[in-house]
This record gives sequence, C-alpha cells and structure tokens, in this order.
Amino acid sequence: MAVKTVPSVKICGLQSVEVLKSIVHLPIAHIGFVFAPSKRQVTAEKAQELISYLKSEAMKGVPIPLTVGVFVNPSEEQLTQILAVAPLDVVQLHSKETPAFCRWVREQFHVKVFKSVSISKSDNQIPLLADVSAQLDPYIGTIDAVLLDTFDPIYGGGSGTSFAWDCIPVYQEWARKAQVQLLVAGGLQPDNVNELVSAYQPDGVDVSSGVETDGVKDIAKITAFVERVNRK
Repeated sequence: MAVKTVPSVKICGLQSVEVLKSIVHLPIAHIGFVFAPSKRQVTAEKAQELISYLKSEAMKGVPIPLTVGVFVNPSEEQLTQILAVAPLDVVQLHSKETPAFCRWVREQFHVKVFKSVSISKSDNQIPLLADVSAQLDPYIGTIDAVLLDTFDPIYGGGSGTSFAWDCIPVYQEWARKAQVQLLVAGGLQPDNVNELVSAYQPDGVDVSSGVETDGVKDIAKITAFVERVNRK
C-alpha cells in the first residue's frame, strides 16, 4: 500500500515581517512575495527585508521556507533588477511565458521555476492527457513545478476562487511523467484544504486570500491551514 505524504504548504502574498515572525516556526515550505500588480504587491526592497529576516533565523539553526517571487509576464530587465536586490529561491510565472524564457530564468539566476496553469472556474470538462501533454510537454526540463490556479483575466491568478478539482488527476499524471511537482491553488482555505488533500494528494498547496481577514494575513487562519494540511 502506498504511503500518503503530506503536501508542502506555500503561503503567498507576504508583506509583513511581523507576520513572518509569527509563522516561521510552522512547517511551511514556501513563502511567496508578489511582484505582479496586486493589492499584495511588494517592492524588491520589502522582499529583501523579509528575506534578510529569514536568513537571520537560518543562522540560528531554524529551518526556513524557500522564498518565491510571483511574476506575470516579467521582462528580463525586471527580473534582473528584482533578483539583484532580493535573492529568491524560486521564480513563479503566471502568464504566457515560453519554455525558452523559463529555461533562461533557471539558468540565469540559478533558481527553481514554478509555472502556473490557469483553469477557468466555469470549465467543468476534464481535459484529455493528450491535450495537457501538448500544452505542457514543451516545458519539460525548463520548470520544477506546475501550479494549478483559477484563471483571473487581470492578474492571471490569485483570484481567491476555486476551479473544478476533477481535472487535477490528469495534471498529476502529466507531472509524474515529467518528474515535476504538482501544486494546487485557487480558493483554498482552512475549511476546504483537508478535502482537497484527502481526495487528490497534490505535492503542494498554495494559499493567499484564504488565510486573510479584511485583506490582512491572519495568524490564526495560517496556523489552522497548516494544521489541516498536516491532518491535526
């Protein structure tokens, strides 16, 4: 019988060092900083402040999450400027970035690359593996993870709404073939993440607005989310 592993947790849209101090002890694999236009957008300088805090904790022997920069159609110049100030571990791309661009990011900055796949919340049709392969096979060898997120016409993702989860197994099958991670975002919160994890066992889950109160990260909700993923 296969052993079920606990998905990794990514908390996205961090803007506050104080919030980071309150959650750094939790088993969180990735912390996301949004550089694309958004109410959660941060500057490179703010991200650098947050990264510096994490590095100071690492010096004390505290396990720290990897840092992820979230971008939508960034230019090479924008990425170069931001990563010169804020040394990220992962670059997450949320639009129509090409395989060649993903490869360039990986090789230029020596980071991991997460590529978002937008799923329409109104589309209840399960895609064929052949169609998913046609879409994503060109990215094999250029990315480290695929992130399924609900389509947003303005920002590409981060809408805070769910898509039909029935499509997840098809993308999981492709991810196993491509030997990349499969992460799921879109409308997750403490009340529904255990349902997702129990039914589909993705490699990771990604949350932002689902752990906020009035647009601000809520420590209690983040803690509850992490505990639900870990089945506590």
